[in-house]
Amino acid sequence: MGLPTSYSQAYGVLGEFFGKIRDAQAPDKFGHQNLKDLGYKSNNHRPFIPLMKSLGFLSSDGSPTQRYHEYRNHSKSKEIMGEALKEAYSDIFLIKSNPTEKDKDLVQGKFKSYHNASDNVAKLHTNTFYALLDIADLNHSTKPKVVVQEKQEEKQSSTGNKPQEIPTQKILSASKVGLHYNIQIHLPATKDVEVYNAIFKSLKDHLID
Repeated sequence: MGLPTSYSQAYGVLGEFFGKIRDAQAPDKFGHQNLKDLGYKSNNHRPFIPLMKSLGFLSSDGSPTQRYHEYRNHSKSKEIMGEALKEAYSDIFLIKSNPTEKDKDLVQGKFKSYHNASDNVAKLHTNTFYALLDIADLNHSTKPKVVVQEKQEEKQSSTGNKPQEIPTQKILSASKVGLHYNIQIHLPATKDVEVYNAIFKSLKDHLID
């Protein structure tokens, strides 16, 4: 997508502003009157609306988008803002995947060259971006749990009966890497008790410490 053309001289209250739209009910359309109702009456606050459009919070006619509604969920708001920043400021993330304060000069240089802007305007773009970065989570991820399993199966007996299944467990000591094995043993369908005795004896000898 590149870089947004919108920025604000009032970047210092952007975190507060997005906190208010998160906590308030979403209007049918977001306009200048909504800014005033939230306490943002200065002309310096007016760029908040095109900035919200650049971030995908508002459609072109000012209607709140699905992203706007998802942002109102406190548990997801930072994640949603992170997604919005990565889309709207994609060119920044091409040169720095996780920008920090140390990268401000690099980011400002990118804005200056991309928009052919003056130093002052490029700085306002940069400060606007970093104000939003403060309320975003760029690294949200859910790490899957790893489960190690082993399964030992015996073929069904020729009788065609479904074999019995007895789950057993064995937890290895810390000195053996601490893996947790779930082992299932399918017993053959048989009336010969000695077959079962042999299986359980083998379990005792090889699996149970």
